[in-house]
Amino acid sequence: MSCSRLHLVLIFSCVHLVSLSGQQETGFVFNGFHQADIYTDGLARVLPDGLLQLTNDSAFQMGHAFFKLPFYFDPSDTISFYTHFVCALAPLQLGASGGHGMAFVVSPSMDLSHALQAQYLGVFSTSTNGTSPSQLIAIELDTIESLGIDELEKPHVGIDVNNATSIESTLPSYFSNALGKNVSINLLSGLPIQVWVDYDGSSLNVTLAPVDRQKPDQPLMSRSINLSDYFQHKMFVGFSAATGQLTSNQYVLGWSFSRGKELLQNLDLSKLPQAPLPRDVPLPRDEQPPLLSPPLIGLVILSVILVLLVLGVVYWYRRNKYAEVREPWEKEYGPHRFSYKSLYKATNGFGTDCCVGKGGFGNVYKGTLPLSRHIAVKRLSHNAEQGMKQFVAEVVTMGSLQHRNLVPLLGYCRRKGELLLVSEYMPNGSLDQYLFHDQNQSPSWLQRISILKDIASALNYLHTGATQVVLHRDIKSSNVMLDSDFSGRLGDFGMARFQDPRANLSATAAVGTIGYMAPELITMGTSTKTDVYAFGAFLLEVTCGRRPVEPELPVEKQYLVKWVCVCWKEASLLGTIDPRLGRETLFKEVEMVLKLGLLCTNAKPEARPTMGQVVQYLNLDLTLPDFSLNSPGIGAFMPVSIEASSSISASNSRSASIPMFVTHTILRGSGR
Repeated sequence: MSCSRLHLVLIFSCVHLVSLSGQQETGFVFNGFHQADIYTDGLARVLPDGLLQLTNDSAFQMGHAFFKLPFYFDPSDTISFYTHFVCALAPLQLGASGGHGMAFVVSPSMDLSHALQAQYLGVFSTSTNGTSPSQLIAIELDTIESLGIDELEKPHVGIDVNNATSIESTLPSYFSNALGKNVSINLLSGLPIQVWVDYDGSSLNVTLAPVDRQKPDQPLMSRSINLSDYFQHKMFVGFSAATGQLTSNQYVLGWSFSRGKELLQNLDLSKLPQAPLPRDVPLPRDEQPPLLSPPLIGLVILSVILVLLVLGVVYWYRRNKYAEVREPWEKEYGPHRFSYKSLYKATNGFGTDCCVGKGGFGNVYKGTLPLSRHIAVKRLSHNAEQGMKQFVAEVVTMGSLQHRNLVPLLGYCRRKGELLLVSEYMPNGSLDQYLFHDQNQSPSWLQRISILKDIASALNYLHTGATQVVLHRDIKSSNVMLDSDFSGRLGDFGMARFQDPRANLSATAAVGTIGYMAPELITMGTSTKTDVYAFGAFLLEVTCGRRPVEPELPVEKQYLVKWVCVCWKEASLLGTIDPRLGRETLFKEVEMVLKLGLLCTNAKPEARPTMGQVVQYLNLDLTLPDFSLNSPGIGAFMPVSIEASSSISASNSRSASIPMFVTHTILRGSGR
């Protein structure tokens, strides 16, 4: 039992030590204080330009600023720290007397509320002056005469331990390496001053220098002291300042701190904010601008006019470069609208290196938004505004469709004569690239049947799972995208529509891609049955490894549906499958998929299965019905010709609800 308790104690101690080490800070560097972890109170605040201001023109006030996290240490170890900061102490007006100055403070607490507001730099009070129980170390930059406190009754630099009486003080100066002597510094000039405070465990060194000088070889002050006697567990570091009747602005421009000398990071002086100079500060003689002659003034004015003209031209060019079409009705779709500028930058100006696909009415580009979010942008050309409101409304609504096998539609953008659809980018591209391009490895049968099931599930969701029936109207391998796991995603909703039972079907233009279009499209318009027909053509396309229409083949093989029927009649149905499929092919399953494709492409719409039934057939949860080539509609292939669909589109264009760029797809045949 005692051994177990000992183990528990050891484990608890180790966890405690790890926790302390995880909290331990070793140092930091702030080139300006925009994102700094700083605690402030009183007058202290971080200004918009990154300056840390300790005091202003408010009388009898004080301000404190500490790094938020304490620095822990073991009392048995030697304490050491190194810091470098740049400050500027500025009177409100040149030549006027200023406030009391400021101090760098090392304290076991950030609470200095006990200090006097009128003096002692906001660190000490009369009650603690001389016999302080608080363990405080302060490096003071005192800018007034300290009557009765320090021996130097004039502006000075001092080391204070536990009270306002300095244990060591001296006039402000820095050692010039070039001159080999000390050069005095005016603390209250308003110009930036560098301060280094180094403590190696036994000696405390304080060094000053102007902002344009390197750290001097010799410190201004050096004092032997053991700070381990003053701090027992932790310490906070920061700055303190106070005002009396006389006020001034005390600023800190940048600050670096570290527990170790080698770990102290250098300040980047070029990135530090600039402290405002006192009013009426004259420039140095060598920096005062010369008087301008009249010809020179005229040249300056002419230059300004030319610059303004150039800026105006640039502004006009950039405004037109990113110009968009915005109408009042689009306000409700604001969250779904992308700015053209963001899409332009994401796709490198729609450069050719970002183009990942080309279709009959637009190209597809890969883009990268901030935070490395990859998108696909499809640019669709259009020349009619009629029906655009309904089209955009449907695009936005379809963006809310949620299914694992749909490509998420993120939003849109309108600009002049084009509409841009934004969707999630699919890293493995489209399925047709693997079926018809030799540079990509042909998918196995297991991969193909898995993709077929994915798309069937997505289409069934559009027909039955969404709040309103959605007709995709352009199902084909080039619109089936593959994600990083090679799962099928149904995409390209550029021609998708909600089914409207009240629509006048006789006025509906035939839309889609030749080979996937059901025969009744030219007379009855689109429906869930026309989507089923297109999916049937897609089933045959994936299984046979060829497109539904290939005009370059012999007449008897040009139309895939007709050719499969002929092969079935000749008892060679399996002869239609893609020759690239390997030995692992499940021929029973392949035969079932081929027959399902023929069932879905039945010339009679009412004889086609629903997508819910198709899903069950593919998952082997339902057996295919018995049918043959003699069954009604099977083999009665009636392809929608280009001429027929073109004439229907021209005469019955549904311009009230479909933009012109959609019906234009028919005239261009297939393609993304």
